[in-house]
Amino acid sequence: MTRASGRLIVATLTTLLLLLPLGGAVADESAKPVVTLSRAEAGKGGEITVKGSGWRPSALLMLLICGEASPAAGVPGGTNSCANADGRAVTTDAKGRFSRTLAVAEPPKPCPCVVHVATVQGQQASVDAEFKVAGHPVAPLPKPAPNAGRLSVVDRTVRLDGSGSLLTWFGAPQARKVVLEFGNAESAPVVDPVFHVGTSHGVFAPVWEERQWRGTIAPGKRAQVALDVQLPAGAHGDYLVSVKYGPKVMAAQPWGVDRPWGVVLFWLLLGIVVPAALFRIGMAVVDRVRPGAGAVARVVRRVPRAPGAPGDPRASARRRTVRPEEPAGAPAAAHSETPATGAAVLPWFTPDTAPGAPSPHAQVSAPHESTTNSPTPKGNS
Repeated sequence: MTRASGRLIVATLTTLLLLLPLGGAVADESAKPVVTLSRAEAGKGGEITVKGSGWRPSALLMLLICGEASPAAGVPGGTNSCANADGRAVTTDAKGRFSRTLAVAEPPKPCPCVVHVATVQGQQASVDAEFKVAGHPVAPLPKPAPNAGRLSVVDRTVRLDGSGSLLTWFGAPQARKVVLEFGNAESAPVVDPVFHVGTSHGVFAPVWEERQWRGTIAPGKRAQVALDVQLPAGAHGDYLVSVKYGPKVMAAQPWGVDRPWGVVLFWLLLGIVVPAALFRIGMAVVDRVRPGAGAVARVVRRVPRAPGAPGDPRASARRRTVRPEEPAGAPAAAHSETPATGAAVLPWFTPDTAPGAPSPHAQVSAPHESTTNSPTPKGNS
């Protein structure tokens, strides 16, 4: 063996060794989800172990026992035909594997039954494993709806058209149109197909609503289908909008809904305005029922001014009044009126009643005439 051929062999082996991990990775990525059951039949109250592989790493899965279903047809009735109250959730590991114990419960629909395993968030993936619930009624599968299964999604791109308004900012229901393109690969036209639009939030199952699209899709043609979707009032957070035609989910689109901040602002203002109004009403009631300042103020306003008090217009006139029966030379203070007994007299001072001055109400006596200056009657010596 020559040196050149040896180098060629070494280079070839090195290339193969480098490509082996890539091939393994491609195989893992292209692997389909698989579900296996520990038992194919069990009665109500029993338990089975559900194992899976080939799922997305760290994916949240939902495990349900559903009636009127089969691995080939799936679950035509959606989660309404499943025992939702007895379902379980599980998260896959880093390699996309899981193992979970599931309690056996009777679904609301008759068998044939399956163990339905589906992703909750992100890219939709589901697997149905055949299972028999012992003692549960069995009935034929319902017939598919007209035109079901004749349409296929041409473009996986799903669009949500529309926007919110001022009312949605205050909690009104959010409404959009989910738009996707379907094609008819059959030889007969599809007239007025019926779809189901579902909205799910978190780990909850989708709530399906029937939507009929008015129109005809001719054989070999495609059409853009727009379906109405609406959330309940006050809804916010991460939602997933799914479109199902017949038993198969055609597409899914995440929908992030903003919080209705108008409602938050309303409650914040209500929490400020109502206590302030109650405080003002309470203070008004306290001022009305409390004895004291208010009553005293009203009494003071009703007390009449005393004669001779500052501001009384009768004071100056009374000081200038002279009674006819009194001599002209009598002091003016003697003619001032004495207030009636019991009248309210405030401690106010007038110029005539300053401290230290004689009281205007004091008894004033007539001046005594001097005997020396008085004229002597005639005849008296």
